[in-house]
Amino acid sequence: MDVLYFAWVRERIGIPRETVDTKATTVAELVEELKAREERYEAAFADLSALRVALDQDLSDFDASLDGVREVAFFPPMTGG
Repeated sequence: MDVLYFAWVRERIGIPRETVDTKATTVAELVEELKAREERYEAAFADLSALRVALDQDLSDFDASLDGVREVAFFPPMTGG
């Protein structure tokens, strides 16, 4: 699946996107797999309350299933005005 990183998440990880082979069944499990890779992922995902996630461009939760998902995007909360 494609994993996209935006704003400071991208800055901490150092890449805007990557293709990931995963055994994760939920977003939270995917995050744990990514955090285990190396320190830059650990830093990016240290505080999940500061992150939002979208699955196939629909806002979702970290406990959501990845079944059939092709794209996961991580980004900080956005404010409007």
